[in-house]
Amino acid sequence: MDPSTDTMPAVPAAAPRLEAVIAPVIPRVAALMQRRPDALSLAQGMVGWGPPAAVRAAVAAALEEPGPPLDRYGPMAGDPELLEAIGRELLGQRQLDPHGSQLLVTAGSNMAFNAIAQVLLSPGDQVILPVPYYFNHAMAVQLAGGVPVPVSAGLLVDPERLAAAIGPRTRAIVTISPGNPSGVVLPEATLAAINRLCARHGLFHISDEAYAAFSHGSVPHWSPGSLAGSAGHTISLYSLSKAYGMAGWRIGYAAVPAQLAEALAKVQDTVLICPPRITQRAALAALTAGEAWCQPHLRELAERRRQLLAAVAAARGRGLDVDLLVEPDGAFYGLLEFASPLAGEPLIERLVLEHGVATLPGESFGLSPRPGRALLRLSYGMLDATGLEQALMRLLRAVAALSGR
Repeated sequence: MDPSTDTMPAVPAAAPRLEAVIAPVIPRVAALMQRRPDALSLAQGMVGWGPPAAVRAAVAAALEEPGPPLDRYGPMAGDPELLEAIGRELLGQRQLDPHGSQLLVTAGSNMAFNAIAQVLLSPGDQVILPVPYYFNHAMAVQLAGGVPVPVSAGLLVDPERLAAAIGPRTRAIVTISPGNPSGVVLPEATLAAINRLCARHGLFHISDEAYAAFSHGSVPHWSPGSLAGSAGHTISLYSLSKAYGMAGWRIGYAAVPAQLAEALAKVQDTVLICPPRITQRAALAALTAGEAWCQPHLRELAERRRQLLAAVAAARGRGLDVDLLVEPDGAFYGLLEFASPLAGEPLIERLVLEHGVATLPGESFGLSPRPGRALLRLSYGMLDATGLEQALMRLLRAVAALSGR
């Protein structure tokens, strides 16, 4: 065929099914921030610290080891030394019985959730996501051909509302505690009720515990997988990205029911073959340092939480119509509601380009602001006290301008 004289066929596009998948919001906010380089970020969910010094030392030592182990494929589920350390951590810190589950090391807990969605869902199967949900969970369900079912069950999650949403195609219920985007730590009684609900209906309980170390209030973190008899239907997801400051290292792990192990191996082998071995050495060093290493950072982060609460309370004291939907007791997030003629991404663009502060819209998490109101997720994990003070000042000034004050 001569391209100068004949019509060429159209270049193929992405499969139409991808059109139904939610577009990721973080890259769009990052693009806005490139246009305003001095913008301060209350958007992405990261902490401001890096990993323990032992992590880099372990990597450096591993690179000097004679022989080729790091250069060759390793076991599909993870190297034995790391799996043993994870088993000890889950038994000691979370009271999970690692012998009742299979352990799987993944490139972050997001990858673990995606693999679980691929294994659990046939086209049209449903996963219940209490609102607000984490957008990557909804995306993973859609990518697997499933249907995310958002359920307004309250920020503290009413199990009865979840029960009312169960249908013949429901395969799982997801919980996140401590919560993203709410910062809510769900009580043990609530999580246990949801776990038993799943058991009664033959569903999986997917428990996202990426923020397990981040409980700042009176309600402690609790793992549903520690409930007696839960190993056969509970999927527990963990990450080193947050407490250990290793977001870019892409390392996480999951405890999964044994009956899913063979199917998960198919996904893991296809996508990753094996977890990166150098990153596994880093993870082993981090877990060896343990949560005792994390505690000073977590205490400092609790101060940033108090700084957020104080700034919002002071703004309300000045007569500004602004408040947090709930007082966040975990993770490093807060949901801010205020009067505004703008909402969603038009508001986010205005905040970045005109006011130099980045946040995420509540709509990305399934929330619907009331008419004349806006909802934002604020992440205070990356900024020090001075940076957070400046970011909140910019944000609250923008709120005042939007409300005509």
